[in-house]
Amino acid sequence: MTTALTRPGDRRISPVFVGILAVTAVTGWATWTGFAEQPGLAVFLFVTAAWIVSLCLHEYAHARTALHSGDISVGAKGYLTLNPLKYTHALLSIILPVIFVIMGGIGLPGGAVFIEHGRIRGRWRHSLISAAGPLTNVLFAVVCTAPFWLDALHGVPHHFRFALAFLALLQVTAAILNFLPVPGLDGYGVIEPWLPHSVKRQVEPFAPFGLLLVFALLWLGPVNGVFFDFVDAVLRGLGINEFETYCGYNLFRFWQDPNELCSISP
Repeated sequence: MTTALTRPGDRRISPVFVGILAVTAVTGWATWTGFAEQPGLAVFLFVTAAWIVSLCLHEYAHARTALHSGDISVGAKGYLTLNPLKYTHALLSIILPVIFVIMGGIGLPGGAVFIEHGRIRGRWRHSLISAAGPLTNVLFAVVCTAPFWLDALHGVPHHFRFALAFLALLQVTAAILNFLPVPGLDGYGVIEPWLPHSVKRQVEPFAPFGLLLVFALLWLGPVNGVFFDFVDAVLRGLGINEFETYCGYNLFRFWQDPNELCSISP
């Protein structure tokens, strides 16, 4: 098996990731119980830590799929340890996505792990490697929204409910943005193996700017409105309304004046 060609240490979960999981668990408990004096701070730490966990899993999915597709170099690079510090673009993969969440409540897709595509044979495998990351965000969104579409919110504290709603919004936006067929994003990576070589050669110089272009377009009012209308439609289909995501974002930005309406049910 391909995994047999990697050292056991290459697949050992990093203490850094375990620490992030611990922060997620503790702050999730604080959000649920109301233990923190300032609930917004607990929500901020819980959502941020859970978001970083999802980013790590996103990159891990790319690397693990690449490993089983023939690129055994991902083990030596540390990608299988879930350590965010091992990513080739820690700034793009972790720091910028967190900043953009704080700035605008957008689950911006991060950078990608470095895959040695020359080791991989078959266009379907290349496409699957690119799709694995955003599919992880889709799975994460399903988990976050499960209490809503299963109608299992009885007894769930409002602050925790709103935090889950906002976290689900981040996962949905990340999945949608990642699946856009824009150079530099995973969506383009899915279709790239099937494009003529001449087209790929012409598009390649624009890959580093694809993410920046998408982010710039989202700042335009009409584009932003259409995008979030679609996101809200997806979330409504998963049982989450705009009130819940708004309150989650409002609590997340705890340094602003809290909205007292978010302390009660809509």
